[in-house]
Amino acid sequence: MGRVLTFVYGVVSYAAFFVMFLYLIAFLANTDMGLGLAPRTVDTGLSGEVGTAILINVVLLLLFGVPHTIMARPNFKRAWTKIVPEVAERSTYVMVSALTFALIFWQWRAMPESVWSVQNEMAHNIIWGIYGLGWVTILYSSFVIDHFDLFGLRQVWLYLTGKPYTRVQFSMRFPYTRIRHPLLLGWILTFWATPDMSSGHLLFAGIWTAYIFVAIRYEEADLLKEHGDDYARYRQSVSMFIPIRKGDQVG
Repeated sequence: MGRVLTFVYGVVSYAAFFVMFLYLIAFLANTDMGLGLAPRTVDTGLSGEVGTAILINVVLLLLFGVPHTIMARPNFKRAWTKIVPEVAERSTYVMVSALTFALIFWQWRAMPESVWSVQNEMAHNIIWGIYGLGWVTILYSSFVIDHFDLFGLRQVWLYLTGKPYTRVQFSMRFPYTRIRHPLLLGWILTFWATPDMSSGHLLFAGIWTAYIFVAIRYEEADLLKEHGDDYARYRQSVSMFIPIRKGDQVG
């Protein structure tokens, strides 16, 4: 794969994921944002018998979570890069994520039965504020740890310009000085912050929250191998999700 084609592939992968990211905001909020962006949402997807809907939705969510976790593991990356050029490995991961998101949106079965509905206007607005905060946290956290490296654009840009790739070094900047996984915390906020929780939305939130807690164990094990004592000291002093210090300030 040539330099220009690799770069174009990286940009297309990033653009595809970004479109799906925007769609997901509308999907979980049950709105088209006035732009016709989300003709299907978590509560207005395809209809079907409850048992079938649960089965299909669970399979869809696992189709995202399982390969998403496997493709992030170092052993898989070493094997995968024998097929896919190493410089395009991250972009391929991003493209697979975008395509599985698209599959979820396309085939999601609505389960609109109400679990809770908040009627108080102030509480309603606060919940939507928390929802928005979740998305801001995701984006901000991604830029703190190098957004463009995370989504593969830095890799293909360096390849295009003939510069060697260097790994992003482990460093502590807010909000990572207070919690180890602010990006994942942002995702959890977006899953649960809704004034009108349906059965389908609850299934979505529950499965992906469980997936996050399972995936964290693998992610932290990889970070310990990659960063060694630096990450071990960091993990001992900084909480996973609650913004409090567990020990002395990490240097």
